[in-house]
Parts: sequence; C-alpha cells; structure tokens
Amino acid sequence: MLGGALPLAGCGVLITRPDGQAEGLAMRIAELGGHPLLFPALAIAAPADPVGLAHVIGELPGYHLAIFISPTSVERAWPLILARHGGWPRAVVPAAVGPASVRALETYIAQPILAAEDGADSESLLALDALNAVGGKRVLIVRGEGGRELLADTLRRRGATVDYAECYRRVRPEADPAPLLALWRDGGVAAVTVTSREVFANLTAMLGEAGAGLLRATPLFAPHQRIADAARAWGVAEVIVTPPGDAGLVSGLVDWFNEPHG
Repeated sequence: MLGGALPLAGCGVLITRPDGQAEGLAMRIAELGGHPLLFPALAIAAPADPVGLAHVIGELPGYHLAIFISPTSVERAWPLILARHGGWPRAVVPAAVGPASVRALETYIAQPILAAEDGADSESLLALDALNAVGGKRVLIVRGEGGRELLADTLRRRGATVDYAECYRRVRPEADPAPLLALWRDGGVAAVTVTSREVFANLTAMLGEAGAGLLRATPLFAPHQRIADAARAWGVAEVIVTPPGDAGLVSGLVDWFNEPHG
C-alpha cells in the first residue's frame, strides 16, 4: 500500500489521451495524491473529406437512427448539425456507444438517447432490442475515419442501410519522448493508462526501443479487454482491465496500488 493518507500518494500516472480529453482524469488523479503525466499518444485532426461529411450531415433528417461512437464524434459533428438544421431533427432517434458519448449528446439533445445500460462498446449497443429491429431502416454512424466495422456490418446483416459520417481523423502526434523516459528511468512513472488499441500502438511507436522495456515493466490500466489483450500480446507484464470511463480507470488504479504486490 502506498504511504500517506491519499490512495495514489506519490504515484506517477501516465495519461495518453489526446489534448483536451485528459483534464478530468488528471484532476481526479491529482485529488487522490497522484502525479498525472500528460503524454498524448493520439491527436484529433479534421476529416479528409469535409465536403462529403457536410453532404451526409445535410441528409440527417432522412435517417431513422444516428449512432455516435465517441464523445469526440459528438463534439465534431454538432456544429455541422446545428448550422445545417438548427438543432436535432426530432424524428431521428439518437444513440450512443458508452456513457461518455451519452453525456456528450445530452449536452445538446433533450430527447431520450438510445444506449446500453451496461457496457461501453458496440457489442453492448447491438444487444439492445431496438438494434435487432432495424430491417428497412436507414442508420447513420457518426465516427472518426476508420475503426471497427462490427456495428455497421451487424446492422446491415439485420437489414438496415448504413452510412458513415466521418467527422475527424485520428493521427499520431509528433512528440519528443526523452523527458518522459528520463523521468520514467528515475522511477517517476508507476502506471500507464491507455484507452484504445490505437493509442497503445501509437505509444509504443513514440517511445521506440528506448522506452520498450520501461513500458513492458510498468502496470498498464485499460478500460476494455481488447486493449488489454493487445498490451499483453506486445509484452506488457502487468495489465489491469478496469471499468469504463474516468471513474473506472481511477477505481482500478486505487484498487491496484492499495493492495500488496509481490
């Protein structure tokens, strides 16, 4: 157990989320006595086809259902929706993957949002009765470029017509890892948090061979089994799967650092 009254006292926690998306987690870690270390391993850029995106958003009222994959998809798409339609077209059912996406949508939309009560992935959403009765319906998936095809493929098999509104790109940032690696070698990094497989892949590339051993030897906390599997396959020795969201990552950190480890 860590010394001191606070559960993360003296614990340096690496946060790899994009700029603008790490503040809440960093604040909570600091409140619990930890030292949040920001090293974004993902950056958000404008979409490659803004004209195509604008066209799809213009067609939004013609869809039965619109599914937002992430909070970023909400924040990037909403200005276009507002400019084109003046607000949410009420005949379109809004849906979201994960509680963070739901909260982002609730900032702008007053009507009920279709979402899974448990789980924060496409599988959880696809398990809903409403997503099993989509034959003949038009569905718009609002997301970044690329990513998993499970949601669209499954809905198409169930009889829906599915289109994408790709409103941003995920890119690897340019950053010098030397200061972070120096701190790490001095024992300043006790935990790593990773929130997607893409973030993990970018992190390994950004750290390079100089940081590979450090990353493999440091406990890594991930809010989904798929991320954990990727980290273990790469060679991280200690991977902890946490509940979703900031609260889940924090609870995983607190539980792990306040239990004895041999």
